[in-house]
Amino acid sequence: MAHDGCSGSFENGKQVVDKIRMMGFADQLMPMPMEITCVECNDSFTMSEFEGKCPKCNMVYGVTPCHAFDAKNIMAAGINY
Repeated sequence: MAHDGCSGSFENGKQVVDKIRMMGFADQLMPMPMEITCVECNDSFTMSEFEGKCPKCNMVYGVTPCHAFDAKNIMAAGINY
């Protein structure tokens, strides 16, 4: 699969998480940690890696390295995805 650089668009969080796992970025640190509010339980937590998980309800989140500078690009993939 070709790397499409920063032009890749994703329809949902599962696609984002699959992509960062495939590319080996899931457990790498983001350029800057981001405080996000969970879409499932409304708890807030700090996401510091490209793949994160809400500590309260286990909703998994992902963001690609190219888009990790804006919290609105972080997408939910599902509980324990």
